[in-house]
Amino acid sequence: MNPRVLIADDQVLVRTGFRMILTANGIEVAGEASDGLEAVEAAARLKPDVVLMDIRMPNLDGLEAARRILAADPAIRILMLTTFDLDKYVYDALAAGASGFLLKDVTPEHLVASVRLVDTGDALLAPSITRRLVEKFAAPPAEDAGGAKASPAVHRDLAALTPREREILALMGRGLSNTELAARLVLSEATVKTHVAHIFTKLSLRDRAQAVVVAYETGLVAPGDGD
Repeated sequence: MNPRVLIADDQVLVRTGFRMILTANGIEVAGEASDGLEAVEAAARLKPDVVLMDIRMPNLDGLEAARRILAADPAIRILMLTTFDLDKYVYDALAAGASGFLLKDVTPEHLVASVRLVDTGDALLAPSITRRLVEKFAAPPAEDAGGAKASPAVHRDLAALTPREREILALMGRGLSNTELAARLVLSEATVKTHVAHIFTKLSLRDRAQAVVVAYETGLVAPGDGD
C-alpha cells in the first residue's frame, strides 16, 4: 500500500517537482503547504502517512512544525528537506523525532524509495551518518535541578535498560548495524532485533536515528568512541 504524503516547502517549484515525481510512481500527494503553520494545519486535517518538510520556512520553521505535528500525531513520519547534509537543524530535527532527511537535490528514485522506507517505520539515515551529526552538534549531557535532563521527544533515563541493552545501545550509537551487533556480541540477528525492539519501547524511541542521538546525549557514548 502506497503512503499518502504532505509536501511542505515555501518554494512552489520544489513542491511541484516532488508532487510530479511521487504521483508518477503511484504515491498519493494528499496536500501541500507553503509554510510551517500551514503544514501543521494540513497534517491535522489530512492525516498523511509521511510529511516532506522543508527545514527553513517562513512564519513557522520546519523544525517547530515537526515538533507540533509529532506531538499531535506520533504515527506520522517526517522527512526533513535541507540543502546541507550536516546542518544543525537536521540534528535538532532528529532529536525531535524526525525519521531522517533528504537533500533537496535528491534523485527521483531516492525520493520515492525514501518515502516508502520511512512509511514502513524505519529510519532513513544510516547510523554512521546520524553519528556524524550527533558528534558535531550534540550538547554534552547536563543535569537539571532534578538531577536529570529530558528531551521533549524522548525519555533519556537509561535506568530501565538491562546491562545488555545498554551495551547494544552504545554500539548502535557507534554506528553498528544489527548484523554487526550480532557478530560483535556473538548473538543471532533475531536476538539482536529483540533487544533493539525492547530498547525502543523502554525509551520511547521511534527508530535507530533517535537511538544514536540518545546514546550520545546521555553520555553513554562520547564523540570519538570506537574510532
